[in-house]
Amino acid sequence: MGFLADLRIARAPAASFMALGLFWGSFAASVPDVKATAGLTDAGLGLALLCATLGAVAAMWLAPVLERRLGAKALGVITGIAALGALLPGLAGSPLAFTAAMVAACAGYGLLDVAMNARVSALEADADRSLMNLAHASYSLIYACAAIAAGIARQAGAEPFAIFATVAVLTLLAAIYVTRQPAPAPAEDTGETGNESALPLPLILTGGAIICLAFLAEQGTEGWSALHLERSHGAGAAAGALGPALLGLTMGIGRLFGQAATRFVREAVLIRAAAILAALGAALAANAPSLALSYVGFTAMGLGLSLIVPTVFAWAGRRIRARDRALMVSRLSVVGYAGFFAGPPLMGFLAQAYGLQVSFSALALLILAIPLVLLPVMRRAAPDPIRR
Repeated sequence: MGFLADLRIARAPAASFMALGLFWGSFAASVPDVKATAGLTDAGLGLALLCATLGAVAAMWLAPVLERRLGAKALGVITGIAALGALLPGLAGSPLAFTAAMVAACAGYGLLDVAMNARVSALEADADRSLMNLAHASYSLIYACAAIAAGIARQAGAEPFAIFATVAVLTLLAAIYVTRQPAPAPAEDTGETGNESALPLPLILTGGAIICLAFLAEQGTEGWSALHLERSHGAGAAAGALGPALLGLTMGIGRLFGQAATRFVREAVLIRAAAILAALGAALAANAPSLALSYVGFTAMGLGLSLIVPTVFAWAGRRIRARDRALMVSRLSVVGYAGFFAGPPLMGFLAQAYGLQVSFSALALLILAIPLVLLPVMRRAAPDPIRR
């Protein structure tokens, strides 16, 4: 079986991953315009995105309950909820309105993230194949396309509302597609429901911390790379959008490689090498003397970051009983996705105080904590894989 066969198995969650990539790719390329329309400073944008984490984390915590209630329809319905949230940032004309819009949008996308990762984990168990890197690759590749398209649209004079309205319509179409796809068979009912005590807490905390740092770097770069290129190197709107676009494109390529590599290479080896490459890329992007070298840095960052998150999810999924899978994804996400939403505000606060060069240099140091500190702890904390 090859990529096409794997994609056929994972086609439903892949469509939801693509919907997620549409939103964040468009948002990353639109940050300069959205920031100006809402009247936000660097610190104000950071604070608004930090507030948005509250909606996302609350939604992720409750996602397993909603998924159990909706059953096979969960992924399609939640993708539709995300479509409604995608429209909101384009309507915000003040700091308060932007903050409220992002809280609501991130809540919808927080639900979606748990639902689609849980669906992939279930499909991996059914097919006895690794699918997580492929699913995450679909996010990254669509993210890159969305960032480029949004940058071109900005260059042509498109308003944020037009960009996000397009995202909302495409996401709604994805929701309709997902609802028409068959869901994997539910876990065998043994009279028990998922519970916190069934989860290996050391694995959740260490795996979540690795995901947190990886997402902090990824989202910090997605949210601020366009501004960094425009400010530090005088790039225009389209050239600035190449920063997040390169990150998304190279992450997609890296995850396609990871889809094959995970069959032959141990997870820990992949994570260690990927983190070191990402840290070097962040340092280069921060301190490059030219626009071209900054692009090289973001390329290395994307290739490195690409393998970390899906490999951790897949590794943990193989060590959890089927009925606890959604709960495991939820708790890993609550810990890990703090970085997904905390990255942009952290970058904003550092940029306000010290500049974006320092912000990206700080990312390089944080990424190095993965191979030096967290990975060795996670390896010791991981229980043996559960035989299906």
